[in-house]
Amino acid sequence: MYPFLKKFRNLVGLFLIAGILILVNIISSYFYGSIDLTEEKRFTLTPATVKMLKELPDVVYVRVLLEGEFPTGFKRLQQSTIEMLDQFAGESGFVEYQFEDPNAGTIEEINAQREALKKDGLLPTNLFVRSGSENKEQIIYPYAIFNYGERKVAVNLLENSADQDQDAKLSNSISLLEYKFANAIQKLRYKDRKNIVLTTGHGELETEYTKSLMGFLYPFYNIGRINLDSISQINPEIDLLIMARPTLAFEEKDKFKIDQFIMNGGKAMFFIDGIAMSLDSLGEREEYIPEPLDVKLGDLLFEYGVRIEPNLVLDLECSRIPQVIGRQGGKPQIELFPWYYHPLMASKNNHPITNHIDRVNLEFVSTIDTLKTEEAVRKTILLNSSQYSRYQLAPMKISFDILRYKPEPDKFNKPNLPVAVLLEGNFSSLYKNRVTEEMNNTLQALNMEFKPKSDPTAIIVVADGDLPKNLYDKETGKSAPMGYSRWEKLNFEGNKDFMLNAVEYLIDPNHVLVARSKQYKLRLLDKVKSEKEKTFWQFFNIGIPVIILCLLGVFNHYYRKRKYIKL
Repeated sequence: MYPFLKKFRNLVGLFLIAGILILVNIISSYFYGSIDLTEEKRFTLTPATVKMLKELPDVVYVRVLLEGEFPTGFKRLQQSTIEMLDQFAGESGFVEYQFEDPNAGTIEEINAQREALKKDGLLPTNLFVRSGSENKEQIIYPYAIFNYGERKVAVNLLENSADQDQDAKLSNSISLLEYKFANAIQKLRYKDRKNIVLTTGHGELETEYTKSLMGFLYPFYNIGRINLDSISQINPEIDLLIMARPTLAFEEKDKFKIDQFIMNGGKAMFFIDGIAMSLDSLGEREEYIPEPLDVKLGDLLFEYGVRIEPNLVLDLECSRIPQVIGRQGGKPQIELFPWYYHPLMASKNNHPITNHIDRVNLEFVSTIDTLKTEEAVRKTILLNSSQYSRYQLAPMKISFDILRYKPEPDKFNKPNLPVAVLLEGNFSSLYKNRVTEEMNNTLQALNMEFKPKSDPTAIIVVADGDLPKNLYDKETGKSAPMGYSRWEKLNFEGNKDFMLNAVEYLIDPNHVLVARSKQYKLRLLDKVKSEKEKTFWQFFNIGIPVIILCLLGVFNHYYRKRKYIKL
């Protein structure tokens, strides 16, 4: 009887353990959880993203076009995408996703799928895969399409930077997954679109030269233009005011409107040239002496904490322009030369606006000084020159002769010159204690009171008016993307990314842009050390486990022998 009870008890224990395991699996299928032990907190969502997901009122359905067999690097991107979407789904039951292979099916089905994706602006990437001694080309669509109600937005999962190898690009792409997904969901959720306006009436960039800017902002924001001369005040419902390369002086009444807009919590972006200079100025001249450009905003910006200097930055890290080096067969021979007045700028910090973006190509940019202000204003340098830079003070002489000589790095000894600054905090009004009778009458007519100190707000100042500009051909009516170089035939994506990030940072109340600061560290193997210590680690990983196993076997043998001898 005793053996039967013992056997019965063992069976009950076995079924109990099996039941517990099944129950745990059922419960775990409804919940997602993990412990992030990585140094950079790779698998931890930012508080802004979590807050946004918790507030989701309806289902967000994600189609990921990344199903199929890929090389190791892209498998890592594929797996990271799954993990990120699982984290999103773990925070909100309204996040659903499915992976699809757009290259699956018959030839007719594949062509139909590709044509549909092309209509949505989703173009494939050609991936070259080496298999043994053969190289083959694979067409992939690294996109995730977010659907919310009747709205949808596509996210490019693959970051592309000209100066990075494939491993760095994939690492950068993985780092940005949270931001891209959170940003897509937030844009889809906007019930009331934010209002962005560009000023006119002071020689600002014309509509044709801001097509690219307005094009990538239009799907998510209300975009318009206002002439400050034709209005009594800047509508407080405007969320962002952009001044894109003004060339004519602002009158006091217009500056007062801008000032009071900012004092009432309005956000603004100033793109202002310190020197009136463009490459066209050298078209028919051997040399040109540009003049400082004063649009009468200096005192306003000075009060807010910055000053644009009347100088030009020269940088060995720059883009190139064409020069005729000779003639052959009656045709000019053209070669591209580095043009130090068109610097490639980056950031020295990991601010969300500039983190993980490519370098920004600027043209005839000036430096910016930060100043002490009456109110506490936080100043963040967004763009700097490289360590091999310098500047020329006005008046200066500019000519192509500078390209005839090999640059001397020792003379480029003014590193990290600031050219773009973010100002955040409470600003003091330029017109504090100096409101004229005319200004006071205007305020009374609008039933408004003068504000000497601003609500918490933010301003971005860039000492290059051409940053938001795109090329435009008047003969064909065609325009190029922002940041496109017609001479190098490449697009500096950093220009667009900087503009888009800056706009989102100023407008977004939840600051999901903070997720851009997360880094996915690619820990590469030290090849020299691995080769030197190869034998040791082979023995450590293969020999030690075998030795431990043998010792355990010997110990078990003698233990059992002694145990049964005693019995």
